Amino acid sequence: MNFSELLKLSGLLGRFSPDGKCLASCVQYRLVVRDASTLQPLQLYTCLDQIQYIEWSSDSLFILCAMYKRGIVQVWSLEQPDWHCKIDEGSAGLVASCWSPDGRHILNTTEFHLRITVWSLCTKSVSYIKYPKACQQGIAFTKDGRYMAVAERRDCKDFISIFVCNDWQLLRHFDTETQDLFGIEWSPNGCVLAVWDTCLEYKILLYSLDGRLLSTYRAYEWSLGIKSIAWSPSSQFLAIGSYDEKVRILNHVTWKKIIEFEHPATIANTKTIVYKEVEKSPSVETERLSFSPTRALASSLFSTESKYDISQVPVSLQYIKPVADRANPKMGIGMLAFSPDNCYLATKNDNIPNAVWIWDIKKLKLFVVLEQLCAIQSFQWDPRQPRLAVCTGNSKVYLWSPAGCVSVQVPAEGDFPIVSLSWHSSGDSLVLLSKDNFCVCYLEREEV
Repeated sequence: MNFSELLKLSGLLGRFSPDGKCLASCVQYRLVVRDASTLQPLQLYTCLDQIQYIEWSSDSLFILCAMYKRGIVQVWSLEQPDWHCKIDEGSAGLVASCWSPDGRHILNTTEFHLRITVWSLCTKSVSYIKYPKACQQGIAFTKDGRYMAVAERRDCKDFISIFVCNDWQLLRHFDTETQDLFGIEWSPNGCVLAVWDTCLEYKILLYSLDGRLLSTYRAYEWSLGIKSIAWSPSSQFLAIGSYDEKVRILNHVTWKKIIEFEHPATIANTKTIVYKEVEKSPSVETERLSFSPTRALASSLFSTESKYDISQVPVSLQYIKPVADRANPKMGIGMLAFSPDNCYLATKNDNIPNAVWIWDIKKLKLFVVLEQLCAIQSFQWDPRQPRLAVCTGNSKVYLWSPAGCVSVQVPAEGDFPIVSLSWHSSGDSLVLLSKDNFCVCYLEREEV
């Protein structure tokens, strides 16, 4: 495993291009595009203000930079560095911006969610979608890029509009049986749209492409409901993470629950492997060094390393009682993700912030728990194999696969608290992001 040097970053804006050839990063108002394998700068673009969001087009030829404070989006071309495009929403303002799947249209959501403006880079034409709903996840594209679903709110009711992406024609428009719609997400095969309600109402609705209601699922009433959802890559399972610290898995045939995964504070099953992170102090003695170490060497020599021990069950995990009278309490299943081969599901229960739970989907039971020293900030599956990367806000990266678990110290000079990470499309490297810096971790094929 090799690491690049630390490079400057702002706003956690570091993204690999979809084709894997480039890595874009932002420092204030500058956008730097580098070669993904050598990190040599290929292009440097200067924007009109501090960049708050970036996104690659699907073909990796363009990159969008949004400056929400100024209501401006700037688009840059990798093939023609002299070409650029500026979209100014003016007094309407800007709260969100994204690419359409064809990489030639930009969808801007104006302030107060008055409308979504669809800008064409090819014809310079403009279309409008009225009444988009102000919710966490209000726009969803099918994986094949053919259809777009938009959540709408009008006359105090929730609606879904489905558009054909190649000409932006309205295909279906229907109302949903939600009190206050919170998010929408297509299944990977593009056949089913999951629509879930606000956390005050436990309800998830499943609609077909033509707007038919296929099923409604409610686990309980009169308590905080759904916190997160995830489709399996095969579209056969829908995992629902709830505020009651459980994950429920629905099947794609009857849309009934097939299993309920609990996240207790004590792991009692002897068949569950619990990897516990333990710190080990370095064995180097400074007096014995015949030279005074440099800062970089000193920080790598004397930083506390960590390794994993396998704990004897039963194991008690650190449990935090949530503050009940605050908004957005730290409780329930805040993160969940399926592995690319459908075999595993990784979850995080916000009541137990230092643990990652890995479930075996074939056997429908808990397989592994990773107990970390610090709270989990982010985790993500390798897109090519069942290998999970985890970061916890320190300068280490953790990797789990069915073969085992490893903790790796990033040999960085100075402080490098990793709060986010993302995989290269090949699974051969990871970009590790902190508030002010980033680095790339290159993995060997046969590693964990």
